[in-house]
Formats: sequence, C-alpha cells, structure tokens
Amino acid sequence: MTLEEAFAKRQGRRLVFTNGVFDVLHAGHVTYLQQARQLGDLLIVGVNSDESVRGLNKGPNRPVNGQEDRVLVLEALRAVDGAVVFDEQTPEVIIEQLRPEVHVKGGDYAVEDMPEARIVQGYGGEVVILPLLDGRSTTGILKRLGAE
Repeated sequence: MTLEEAFAKRQGRRLVFTNGVFDVLHAGHVTYLQQARQLGDLLIVGVNSDESVRGLNKGPNRPVNGQEDRVLVLEALRAVDGAVVFDEQTPEVIIEQLRPEVHVKGGDYAVEDMPEARIVQGYGGEVVILPLLDGRSTTGILKRLGAE
C-alpha cells in the first residue's frame, strides 16, 4: 500500500497507526494488532524496510522475511486495513504525513522514549501502549530454533 492509498481508505474514519518489523509473525503480533484495531475504524501498519531493519541491530540474519512478504502477511490479517513500508528507523516522517488519531506501540516501549510521541501529541493525537503477550517474541522464536 502507498501513502496515497492509505489516505484514500481513511475517508474521515478514525485512523490507528502502529509500526514495527513484524518479521516472524506470532500470536503476540496478532493479539497486539487486534487490540490496536479496536481503538479506531482503520488500522494502518508501518513496516520497517529491510534496510532499516538492518540498522536497528536486530541481528545479522534479520530480517528473516523480506519486506514484501511481511507486508503480504500483515495485510492478510482481518485486523489490518493496510501496510506501508518506510525506510527510516523511526516512524516520525510517516506519522507526520498520515497524522493518525491514535498511535499504538507495545509494552516494551515508554511514551517518553518514543520520538514520534511528541509529534502525535502535538497535533492532539493519542499515544497508546498495549501490553505484550508474555513469552511471545520473534527473538525468542529464533533463539529456540538456534537461528539467533
């Protein structure tokens, strides 16, 4: 999905935005995305490009799945209305463009440590931190497989 397509889908609906790598999709991701979707009328997911993932120090073998595959899997989920790839390491640029009413992150983040939070709050949007599903993480899965 392009930003233009995201704008076209919005059509006055309450936009919820989240972002991440979403590399090896698991139950924690799905639960999180379902909860995020309940906060509005439309959920758009920002997906870190392959290049930006390498800059996030996730590990030498990351991402496991390329950005096109990650977008395809995310967009197949009922809770997700669309996914947009971004090249930056943080979603500030895309948030400035989309201006979602709600920006959602997982419980491993704190609002004060998120550079995009000041942007969202600056135009009157809401930042929501959702709890993580215990024991579910891509890094944990890869460690159990011996791939990390």
